[in-house]
Amino acid sequence: MTKKMNDPIWETIRTEAADEAKNEPMLASFLYSVVLNHKRLEDALSYLLASKLGSDTVPSVTLRDLIDEAFTNDPTIGEAIRADIEAVVTRDPACRGYSVPLLFFKGFHSIQAYRVAHYYWTRDRKPLALYLQSRISEVFAVDIHPGARLGKALLFDHATSVVIGETAVVEDNFSMLHEVTLGGTGKAGGDRHPKVRKGVLIGAGAKVLGNIVIGEGAKIGAGSVVLEDVPPHCTVAGVPAQPVGYPAQALPALEMDHRIKND
Repeated sequence: MTKKMNDPIWETIRTEAADEAKNEPMLASFLYSVVLNHKRLEDALSYLLASKLGSDTVPSVTLRDLIDEAFTNDPTIGEAIRADIEAVVTRDPACRGYSVPLLFFKGFHSIQAYRVAHYYWTRDRKPLALYLQSRISEVFAVDIHPGARLGKALLFDHATSVVIGETAVVEDNFSMLHEVTLGGTGKAGGDRHPKVRKGVLIGAGAKVLGNIVIGEGAKIGAGSVVLEDVPPHCTVAGVPAQPVGYPAQALPALEMDHRIKND
């Protein structure tokens, strides 16, 4: 008797992919290659990431072994993968199913590839981690230093031109749009990047610079330049950013309401 899978997200992804393979025969080969030929979500994701990040010098088959090793040895990565999928599905109105982030969203892909790079960074295989960072940046236009510490239930909506520095910390339940920088001031060494607490929402194009703290449940308006600490549950906007109100929600990242006028 075959044991039933106890992975609701993966079961849903497989069901959606099977339906789409019937409805759109042109994508059947793609859907079988990425989803339906695999028994676990981790296997499907490692295949997809390796196929995207492989190169002439480090081929996909080699990368897949490295990705599989990270997924196998660190089960917290699998937990984070599922939390990230759930975050995209619940927060992004453009996401119409659990299979969509896995199949099509480079924000999700870049976060999971970062998790692999971070795995090797923390095991003192830094050249390999930096190689992965470079490939992630080239392929996805997302530059996350493998030394950064990212939590789970993350949404990088659109994701193009996101930059996250080496000593940045991003806690759980975080959302941001494209062209956001969590960077240094350009002159400081050591611990020089932002610390972003849980539930924070950052609008498109915002720049958060220096070893500053963005408090729990804060919201940063699009295009802002943040140079100082932001108190918990505070909305800031402008260049340089200033307090302009308070979010209507305790954790703005979960609601994705970027409006400021109602705060």
